[in-house]
Amino acid sequence: MKKFKLLTAAIFSMAIAAPLVSMSAVAERYVLISHAPDSDSWWNTVKNGLALAGKQMDVTVEYRNPPTGDLADMARIIQQAAASKPDGIITTLADFDVLSGPIRNAVDQGINVIIMNSGTPEQARDVGALMFVGQPEYDAGFAAGQRAEKDGVKSFVCVNHAISNAVVSERCRGFADGLGVDLGNSMLDSGQDPSEIKNRVLAYLSANPDVDAILTLGPTAAGPTLLALQENGYAGDIYFGTFDLGEDIVKGIKSGVINWAIDQQPFLQAYLPIVILANYDRFGVLPGNNINSGPGFVTKEGLELVEKHAGEYR
Repeated sequence: MKKFKLLTAAIFSMAIAAPLVSMSAVAERYVLISHAPDSDSWWNTVKNGLALAGKQMDVTVEYRNPPTGDLADMARIIQQAAASKPDGIITTLADFDVLSGPIRNAVDQGINVIIMNSGTPEQARDVGALMFVGQPEYDAGFAAGQRAEKDGVKSFVCVNHAISNAVVSERCRGFADGLGVDLGNSMLDSGQDPSEIKNRVLAYLSANPDVDAILTLGPTAAGPTLLALQENGYAGDIYFGTFDLGEDIVKGIKSGVINWAIDQQPFLQAYLPIVILANYDRFGVLPGNNINSGPGFVTKEGLELVEKHAGEYR
């Protein structure tokens, strides 16, 4: 474990501030690395949390990601970030087999690591990270399934736009278990192309007209699914739950087409690790456990504040 820095450490050079960078009197620098492609706007809320934490804690922060979402590219980015000797790394763990090695190497170099968003507390411990900040995905799916079961749902299709991310797929399995049914063939590999998602949802519902409910795993799938339901006339007539928030999802909840969304609070997933790492470096204090940023259900009744901050802080 690296030594804690003194608050009186001198600044030897000044740098031009980038959009996500603030200057620090003690020069702590933290790098957040996600698996998200550039096209995924959901991560803008993560970037906002990172930027605000950097400003409030007076530290330098950087955001890095593989432009196309390629996980091998992400592994290289983690290695490059570690080689730059930051004070800490915050990273997602979207694929344990691909990413665990580079993360362990960073830890072995004395770099404090926090896993956020993707992964599990057990995986975070396995790679030597300080903690996990995020949503326990199976538990979130299970709670959603229990809610749907109380609402009378007996069958569903889970529109999975991130089939390669095994942890995200746990949302589907948890939902099935909470509903008390076998997952079976209810998980649809939709891909990430909006037109393809819409067409695959339309085809599935045409082949399975008795399905009670749709579960989408984020804005990437929710928007095209909304379009599919508008096209086939199911909008408002089929039970619809989703993970995460976004402009289309908020509109869907407000109109009554989406019954609820599960908010994992991505703002906190970036904000809290910066606060935690800065205080750990400065004072040696650290929370004694992992932090669950979700799940929380967002419904039409509690939408006002969420709608106001959707896409920025929610």
